[in-house]
Amino acid sequence: MSVVVPVHDEEEVLPEFQRRLAAVLDALDCDAEVVYVNDGSTDRSLALLAGFHRDDGRVGVIDLSRNFGKEIAMTAGLDAAAGDAVIVIDADLQDPPECIPEMVEAWREGSEIVLMRRRNREQEGFLKRSTAKAFYRVIGRMSTIDIPADVGDFRLLSRRAVGALQRFPERSRFMKGLFAWIGFRSHEIEYDRDRRFAGKTSWNYWRLWNFALEGITSFSAAPLKIASYIGFSTALVAFIYGAYVIGKTLLIGNPVPGYPTLVTLILFLGGLQLMALGIIGEYLARMFVEVKQRPLYLVQQHLAPRRTGTNGRDS
Repeated sequence: MSVVVPVHDEEEVLPEFQRRLAAVLDALDCDAEVVYVNDGSTDRSLALLAGFHRDDGRVGVIDLSRNFGKEIAMTAGLDAAAGDAVIVIDADLQDPPECIPEMVEAWREGSEIVLMRRRNREQEGFLKRSTAKAFYRVIGRMSTIDIPADVGDFRLLSRRAVGALQRFPERSRFMKGLFAWIGFRSHEIEYDRDRRFAGKTSWNYWRLWNFALEGITSFSAAPLKIASYIGFSTALVAFIYGAYVIGKTLLIGNPVPGYPTLVTLILFLGGLQLMALGIIGEYLARMFVEVKQRPLYLVQQHLAPRRTGTNGRDS
């Protein structure tokens, strides 16, 4: 079994995470490896990961050349994972490693993907809960695939599922959507998500907003269709209003120019045009990234796990 852990500036929580994860892996009746992906950390995270690699033969470290973002870091970890089953988990201990045995058991019973659904989000603020709920509702209506609500990146993937993900060449990656797109037999487990153990998250609301845009534009063309419908409806209303103004002028005259109305209409139509151009620009920007065919990530250093048994000692 492989455990993929993307890491970005997590020095305060990494020692406790490694201690708890190692205890869980020690109790499993299977060989295991841990693939840490250092995503351009600027603190002591890389030094700590190198220490884990030295002390525990199950630990491997992929040091990316810079910060590529969590979605790419997960991709790098999945590419390097060698296990028959691969678990993706964050290092902040909001997702408890103690859930791993139950996930492995569900996989052994035949599930290709084991989804971890958050039973509650009480540890998050009201604004975060509200925006997350709104996001899942919007993308659920717009997307052509079913993206489960309240299911994050914490999940188990079979080797076949990982192989399917490795066939995706796109650079703009929304992993929750890709996980859902591949299908396969899945099983859900509910769990209570904890508060962050230590440190501060690097996800602010601006980054979350851009992440939401990435998800919507990656898995739905609905915004383009909505822009077309709004444009058609506005043009129809403008045509009807224009016919009304012309008819009124011919029949009874129009001695007082409608300057306020004219300004309001110009601003309204200009705003609609800019909105439509912005939506088109979001899709065009993603096409621009894709056609350049740059590599997804670059590895600065790779510390491969040593051949190990379940307790991490060299075999």
